[in-house]
Formats: sequence, C-alpha cells, structure tokens
Amino acid sequence: MTAVATIAPMPQPLHAAPNPGHAWMRALGGRFVVFDGPDGSGKSTQFRRFADAARAAGTDVVEVREPGGTPIGEKVRDILLDPANAEMTTRAEMLLYMASRAQLFEQRIAPALAAGSLVLADRFVSSTLAYQGTAGGMDEAEILAVGKVATGNRWPDLTVVFDVATDVAMRRLSPLLDRMEQKGADFHARVRAGYLSQAQRWPGRYVVVDSSVGPDEVTASLMSRVHAWSAGAPAVHR
Repeated sequence: MTAVATIAPMPQPLHAAPNPGHAWMRALGGRFVVFDGPDGSGKSTQFRRFADAARAAGTDVVEVREPGGTPIGEKVRDILLDPANAEMTTRAEMLLYMASRAQLFEQRIAPALAAGSLVLADRFVSSTLAYQGTAGGMDEAEILAVGKVATGNRWPDLTVVFDVATDVAMRRLSPLLDRMEQKGADFHARVRAGYLSQAQRWPGRYVVVDSSVGPDEVTASLMSRVHAWSAGAPAVHR
C-alpha cells in the first residue's frame, strides 16, 4: 500500500477576542505578504509573532512555507535541502524551487486570497532572486520569467526583508546546517546584497527591517513598517 504524504499543521493559537491595538491588521485580509531574508535573520520568530497578532486582531490567516507547504512541495523540499545532493546545479535548484512554488500557489495561496484571507509566506520568489540569482549567478530575467509561469503572474503585495550582518547571521545558525546553509559566508553575503538590491529597486512592494537588534525591537519595527505600508496600499480587488 502506498503511503500518503502528510504535512504537520502549523500550531494554531486559541481563538480570542480581537485585539483593538492591532485593528489596522484587519485591512490585510486578501493580501499576500512574504517574510524573507538571509538564513539566520530571525524571520521565523517574527513570522510567528506577526501571524499571532493578525489573528488576535480578527484577521483570517493562512500560513505557508517555502519550499514545501503541500505534499508534493514537501518532497521537493527534502531534495533541495539534503546535504547529500551537493552536485545539484543552480539552474536545477531554481527550477525545483519554482516547481514547489507552482504547486503551493495553485493549491493553497490562490484559494486563500480568493477567500479574503491574509496569506503569510515564509519565503517566495524574492528568495530565488537572492540565492540563485545574485548569489548563484543566474540571470534575473530568467528567474522572473519562470516565476511568472509558476505564479500565473501574481506577485506578493508586500515582501518584508529581515536584514542582518552576515557574520551575525552565520553565528545564529544551527550547527546542523542544511545544503543551502552550508554554502559559506561569501555566498551568504551576496544573498544579503541581493535582498537589499530588490528592496531598493521595488520600494513600493518591499520594506526592510533591521533584525540585528533584540526580538522585541524587531517586532516593534516590523509592525510600524507594515502598518505604514498598509495605510498607503491600494484597496484589495477580488
């Protein structure tokens, strides 16, 4: 009998009355927001805090991660992050990330957006541009062309980049590094530069949060920057 792949659900907080202190987060329904940044930037902690705050404000939140997020995507994730696959070429790497992304977008992201949920993604095309593009040497136009196919030309409304010096980020990583984390400090310095370049070129769709400070300070900055962005963002049309 063939085993059916399953994904462990992300832990969900208990339902509570809406928090009036974050009432502005209710306007994020129907938005597609990505949290991204170099390995060791602390984005996972902030992702959890932001998702919990949005739910406390009364916003329906759908969380996804990359690569993965679907049974097919999780199998691709295992291939991509396995240190045994050291011979994988950058082009193959990019295409595998995009394949996982295409499945995730069609199966989970697009339906959630259509239902008016806030979709929070841990990484998206911005990661491919930084890792396989700026750091890996692939042409940006090629990556964007494949990304257009994978997402049906639906791009995130906002990408939050958590920025930290490379030496600090490297010290934060677990000793049990996956295949991408093992690429070394020079590679990860190029990754950081790639994220900052994206934010500079597309300021209307990106915000940068300094994640070199304490977690509470990062959270305060995150909330402030996303709140300011949401105040000027166009209305959601579904």
